[in-house]
Amino acid sequence: MLCGLLNTGENNAVSLAIFDLDNTLIAGDSDHAWGEFLVEHELVDGAEFARANDRFYADYQRGELDIDAYLAFALQPLSRFTPDELRTLHQQFMATKIAPVMLPKAQALLQKHRTAGDFLLIITATNRFITGPIGDALGVDDLLASEPELIDGRYTGRATGTPCYQGGKVTRLHAWLEETGHSLEGSYFYSDSHNDIPLLEEVTHPIAVDPDEQLRQHAETNGWRVISLRDR
Repeated sequence: MLCGLLNTGENNAVSLAIFDLDNTLIAGDSDHAWGEFLVEHELVDGAEFARANDRFYADYQRGELDIDAYLAFALQPLSRFTPDELRTLHQQFMATKIAPVMLPKAQALLQKHRTAGDFLLIITATNRFITGPIGDALGVDDLLASEPELIDGRYTGRATGTPCYQGGKVTRLHAWLEETGHSLEGSYFYSDSHNDIPLLEEVTHPIAVDPDEQLRQHAETNGWRVISLRDR
């Protein structure tokens, strides 16, 4: 179960190791992969949904995603299914779409920080329905994600709160810091995307992971570490 720590004196000595998820800890985009999964299983209007899914992903890669429009698109299918149906679908999704893109070097990196006593936090624009079980599988301590609205145990198809995207990640992280008592002193953030530059600039140790070209250039200009979790 992913949960934050309460504000205790022990937290003051713990460094935060923060990770983006998609194309950082896994070799793919879980949000886009969920859309592909829905199309392949004929759970949505295949051709139209696939085109929109690809278009939103391209917008994200360019840094031009309308996050509110995307969340409305991505969350609507969740409202069609019961919790039990969604649980079964997600188990199939994990087996067919996520397990193949798990990265051994990412798991080794997580273990390195775990052994050092760091607090492991994933912060991702992808919604919690998709990413919660992935975070559990990776063994992180907590996860911040875009939040789908739940009423009486059913997804409404709408989002709630601040989307966890670009500057929204900074907003959500600072709220979490205030709630938990953690500090950014000595913190790390690993990401592949130029969309995460606002948060990379907040931490002590910004690290670009298999970065897109914009982030690579920004990292080189600013003297940030650049690593790969995919090379052998």
